[in-house]
Amino acid sequence: MAISYYNSPSGTKLAYVHTLPLKEGERLPAVVFLGGFKSDMAGTKAIYLEEHCKGRGQEFLRFDYSGHGKSSGDFSKGTIGSWKQDAMDIISHVLKDRDIILVGSSMGGWIALRLLIENPSHICAVVGIAAAPDFTKDIENMMSKEDHEMMERLGRLEIPNDYSDEPYIFTRKLLEDGREQSLLDERHNIGAPLVLIQGKLDRDVPWKKAIIIKEYFIGSDTEIIFIEDGDHRLSREEDLKVIDAQVRKLSGL
Repeated sequence: MAISYYNSPSGTKLAYVHTLPLKEGERLPAVVFLGGFKSDMAGTKAIYLEEHCKGRGQEFLRFDYSGHGKSSGDFSKGTIGSWKQDAMDIISHVLKDRDIILVGSSMGGWIALRLLIENPSHICAVVGIAAAPDFTKDIENMMSKEDHEMMERLGRLEIPNDYSDEPYIFTRKLLEDGREQSLLDERHNIGAPLVLIQGKLDRDVPWKKAIIIKEYFIGSDTEIIFIEDGDHRLSREEDLKVIDAQVRKLSGL
């Protein structure tokens, strides 16, 4: 589908793809996919969900944060807070006051959870796929003496990336903002259903993280679905079917 662009209040041009609902899907909530750290909206999970939502006439939105994919901006200047604001801006611009289901992958799960506690009025449900709230704190806790020296010298930390030749870059600003955006230091009462889909073989987000999230997000309809042989990506056909099945269920189908 054609990519559209939105000139956000922050001055960045955000790229997005919006699938309008068909008549049979107008009563269904819109589905919004929130990608991960240094990921983009053309990933396997986003495209799969888009195709299946389109097949049932359900509205769907995917987009790139600033500094990601087709959007403008410098990735190294981004923070969890700025990318959360991108999500808020694009959702407000495209979907107005529509009821929505947020599907957040990894960092996108963190952002989805922040939106759920900050602006819950139109959020019907959240699906976290290997949700990674507070991952910047986890990085800080694992930093070695050499890592701290690199941060002092360069103002950033470079960590090998299993999915690309380019390393992950964690700036001092990103880590500082991560402390401000942290979620797992106090409990949150939520009214919307929360489903956490987590691979037991995930090397990036340990499976126990899902249990911790459930402990901190208190609601009557919170569920963890463990995929015993699933990794961080959860992009195999069988993983994708689990994700879409939850979106269908939360949509009332």
